[in-house]
Amino acid sequence: MYKQELERAVLEKLTEVIDPETGVDVVKMRLIQDIQFDDTGKIIYVFRPSSPLCPIAVPLALAIIDAIKEVPGISGQAITVKDYVQADQLNEILKTIV
Repeated sequence: MYKQELERAVLEKLTEVIDPETGVDVVKMRLIQDIQFDDTGKIIYVFRPSSPLCPIAVPLALAIIDAIKEVPGISGQAITVKDYVQADQLNEILKTIV
């Protein structure tokens, strides 16, 4: 039950992260997927930018990370970017941030 409450809180917080190109939040756009939690409260999730060449993938990823950091009960996070032309490079950079 605790993990369901955490997921609900995370998704609620992520509705505040708006894609400036569409004006729609990342939850409605289904850019956050495969949310899982470990027993310590660490969240593991996938971020799929709206297109492989998304010009705002980096700032959106950073905004998502920052929003999740604000959710009480989250002890850490692991984000994986998929379906983006520079996903490998961005994933390496994000590992140093979260």
